[in-house]
Amino acid sequence: MAASNAGMPLTGGCQCGRVRYEIASPPRGLYVCHCGECRKQSASAFGLSVFFRSADMRLLGGEVRSWSRTTKSGWALISCFCPACGSRLWDGDKDREEEICIKGGSLDQTPDLTDAIHIWTSRKLPGVIIPDHARCHAEDPE
Repeated sequence: MAASNAGMPLTGGCQCGRVRYEIASPPRGLYVCHCGECRKQSASAFGLSVFFRSADMRLLGGEVRSWSRTTKSGWALISCFCPACGSRLWDGDKDREEEICIKGGSLDQTPDLTDAIHIWTSRKLPGVIIPDHARCHAEDPE
């Protein structure tokens, strides 16, 4: 995703279309996560996590439900989804946290993965090719 404000606001939503949102700022970070949890939530080989300022995200329609789980590091991860179709939309409490992690597949504009940071590469599936130029972390980049 480009860092300019061209094409702002960004929009997105769930698979059935009941939940819609917009974001009025460019992304702060883009990660391709190869961990098992992200593979499960995305039902794919990896998950796309796009970080934005929470204050710049606005729900346009529908309502979301959330569930949380305790991460291996001990903090609660809040995940929001559409109650009708089950599409995962974002992680984080947009009303209480500074950043929100939008699930890349829920964005209407396809994220450009050219400069994405690949994390948990120690767990990537065989056959997944990470570009030679990509910044990578074998585990969490903390």
